[in-house]
Amino acid sequence: MRGSRPRMTTERSMRYAIVIEKAKGNYSAYVPDLPGCVANGETVAAVEAEIRDAVRFHIDGLKQDGLPVPKPTSIANYVEA
Repeated sequence: MRGSRPRMTTERSMRYAIVIEKAKGNYSAYVPDLPGCVANGETVAAVEAEIRDAVRFHIDGLKQDGLPVPKPTSIANYVEA
């Protein structure tokens, strides 16, 4: 699978890489480019929906606090071992 470079989709929305990890009994996700932006869910689909909402909430909070919104810079890819 080829890597996905971060890209801006519109002036108002950006595409961020997420990392999803299996935990005991659920999944957790975080956004490398948005420290502190995390979510969890019972399934991969659930955690994807939760992290999408968390990213929006996180960005809104940064804007309300007058802080800069980090641009997406992380690249997701896989390696075979």
